[in-house]
Amino acid sequence: MLHHFDHLAVVYDRLLGRPKFAVLRDLLRLPISGLMLDEGGGTARASYPLRSHVGRVVVADISLPMLKQARRKGRLWTVKSDAECLPFYNGCFERVLVVDAFHHFADQERCLEEISRVLKKGGSLVIEEPDVRRWPVKVAALAEKLLLMRSRFLPPPLIVEMMARQGLSARIAESDRFRVWIVGEKRPEGT
Repeated sequence: MLHHFDHLAVVYDRLLGRPKFAVLRDLLRLPISGLMLDEGGGTARASYPLRSHVGRVVVADISLPMLKQARRKGRLWTVKSDAECLPFYNGCFERVLVVDAFHHFADQERCLEEISRVLKKGGSLVIEEPDVRRWPVKVAALAEKLLLMRSRFLPPPLIVEMMARQGLSARIAESDRFRVWIVGEKRPEGT
């Protein structure tokens, strides 16, 4: 299997550019004093600028070279793990962030099950994904297939359904020309 991100690690942040931090901050309902997980966070491109709004950022990713780039930024915890088998206690994160990574997870349903497990009751998940309903994203998805990336882009309404199956109250919160932001909240007991 090719490990594309291992080879892209040193240039990844420059290739992808900056996420919309104000959108992420607002959708995550920051600040918080607890932990935030950046799942599939790689170089911490999305979470590093948010670290002053949370107690601690934990970046989990399968690629050690990507995590090495995140560690160089400082003031982050990094953990090598598969998205489908997170090495964290139940309910330990107040927020979970997944930026431009969900389509790379091998078993997306299992990943959401794991995220729901580690998310505290009343906590929030924000997924930012390329919107495969848009023509340019369809072209990018085809390119990733040709590069043997095994990506699986899903329409946003299907991601919302998958989140709901894991006990999250989910909605498409925002979109732009190429991306969509989906928010899921873990319901407190009795709601």
